[in-house]
Amino acid sequence: MESGELLLARLGDRLKGLRGKMTVDAGMDKITWFRTGGPAQVFFQPADEEDLALFLQVLPEEIPLMVVGIGSNLMVRDGGIPGFVVRLSAKGFGTVEQVSDTRLKAGAAATDKRLAASALEAQLTGFHFYSGIPGGLGGALRMNAGANGVETCERVVEVRALDRKGNLHVLSNADMGYTYRHSAVPADLIFTSAILEGEKGDPATIRQAMDDVLHHRETVQPVREKTGGSTFKNPEGTSAWKEIDKAGCRGLRVGDAQMSVMHCNFMINNGAASGFDLERLGETVRAKVLENSGILLEWEIKRIGLFASGQSLSELQVADDAVFLA
Repeated sequence: MESGELLLARLGDRLKGLRGKMTVDAGMDKITWFRTGGPAQVFFQPADEEDLALFLQVLPEEIPLMVVGIGSNLMVRDGGIPGFVVRLSAKGFGTVEQVSDTRLKAGAAATDKRLAASALEAQLTGFHFYSGIPGGLGGALRMNAGANGVETCERVVEVRALDRKGNLHVLSNADMGYTYRHSAVPADLIFTSAILEGEKGDPATIRQAMDDVLHHRETVQPVREKTGGSTFKNPEGTSAWKEIDKAGCRGLRVGDAQMSVMHCNFMINNGAASGFDLERLGETVRAKVLENSGILLEWEIKRIGLFASGQSLSELQVADDAVFLA
């Protein structure tokens, strides 16, 4: 992968006039909650929706483009990410405002925690579950994030998004094509904001629901570790953690990457794990669960980027250096 400086040089004056911040060869290990991963060739934080639209209009289609959120549910491979990585800034895309008695307009970079707090201030029910999700609204919209029996699809009224050419799209709830932990929206659409709706409620009741979510999360999840949240989606009729546990993978370790002993569907970096270690651990778990129960777990964590030189990994490949508790 060439340097970010060379990529920008090849583009010449195409990007002139953009107001956002560009960083070449940006370390993604400083952004992801796992604290792993190679560099982004060029990292761009647009100033606002207009700036992002201009960037998309002038960026040649053959240049790779990847959009990331706050890095909580993201695994970056050690070889880095070619092309441009776009991350919406909190300043330009992180506001939350009340636009009617029951509706909020939130930028895609708003954290889920801030969205929950804003709903409490507006005395709106149905947003409490966001207080326990360590992510941002953009990712929640894309993957239909949910917890405690509530999903993002239940709140969405409409979503603003830009396509790869910078054209604006306004999507209804039905347009999003929501299913469990999934939306059917084309992958090249970049969400910029959304209108979400709840119902008026009692602030004390809302606060208690939020507190219950946080208490549950802190008692059953390794929230103080370097983790990416739930590693695998729940299969139909069971829970991913149950199948991982039955396969003997609670505490399973590859290098410095480990399945949490507290919650075995959480993968953690004990300090020196590489992206390769984490992904090898995940594929080993998938292989062991498939062998034990016949269930093929599906990744919930998003894995992006290139393997470093000399690295290769096949689906369901068991790591030779995996250490089992049993």
